[in-house]
Amino acid sequence: MKRVAAIVLIAVPALLLVAAPSLADVKTRDRTTVKFENHFLNFLLGKSAKEGLQTTMAVKGNRKATFNDSTGKIIDLSEEKVYELDMHKKTYTVKTFDQIRQEMRSQADKTQQAAQKQEPGQAQEAQKPQKEYEIDFDVKDTGQKKQIAGYDTHEAIVTVTVREKGKKLEESGGLVMTNDIWLGPKIPQLKENADFEMRYWKQLEGAQMAGDLTPDQAAAILKMFPLISKASERMAKDGDKLSGTPLDTTTTIDSVKSPDQMVQAQQQQSSQPTGGGIGGMLAKKMMKKEEPKQRSTVMTTHHEILEVATSVGANDVAIPADFKEKK
Repeated sequence: MKRVAAIVLIAVPALLLVAAPSLADVKTRDRTTVKFENHFLNFLLGKSAKEGLQTTMAVKGNRKATFNDSTGKIIDLSEEKVYELDMHKKTYTVKTFDQIRQEMRSQADKTQQAAQKQEPGQAQEAQKPQKEYEIDFDVKDTGQKKQIAGYDTHEAIVTVTVREKGKKLEESGGLVMTNDIWLGPKIPQLKENADFEMRYWKQLEGAQMAGDLTPDQAAAILKMFPLISKASERMAKDGDKLSGTPLDTTTTIDSVKSPDQMVQAQQQQSSQPTGGGIGGMLAKKMMKKEEPKQRSTVMTTHHEILEVATSVGANDVAIPADFKEKK
């Protein structure tokens, strides 16, 4: 689930990453659902893909706790410690900020060493001029309204299109991120979570600028979907154009092939071996061969705020009394 959570952090619009001027307590309950068009990835997600992952988050002073059915995490900025909890086994482990910094440095060294060992052909490929991209940002208010978590909301559709500079989307291919957002009134307390994360990153000297993402994880995800980060950055940059606090967001990411990519996809499909015997028949059923599409959905995420509270007790950010430390 860590890899899935990492993808969500990249894909879901960063609309609340604005530091709040003062500290306040806040407690929220939300649910995040991730659906990939790749059936195998959905199979790996199992129940989480169908029903979503429900999370309780609480911030009290310099301490933040996040819990779901299987895992928990407590960050203490004063102690400079992170507690990872196993909710099933009722155990926890402890890492200091220094240990986390060391792990990040070690991971960065490994990544650098791997880059130095790449084949000459790969190095030449990396040195080729990179494409320049243009990003279109469009906001439309649908006029629809409904109540969410006790707040009146209105619907806005935000479309972010990433395409090659000077070309239309259909000519160059690219990516379209569509965000169906239900906006409530300004809720200052919800900024406390983002403010806490900013303080956490600063104390780690920028070591975890993508939450739980390690450099290798970030590189792997961006290699699979390199334009997602560009769309997310633009969403974060222009998110202040929206009036209100997002309480329910459905994000759909579509990949668009250029004419050349369509030809390559068709050639690749026609050259795939069909296989024989029982194994071949099963493979055919699992793969469900379809004609390549110019525009196809990569993934869909849905994030909804279920409850917001400003009363936070000490137990909300504490390790449960019956949990034992695992060393």
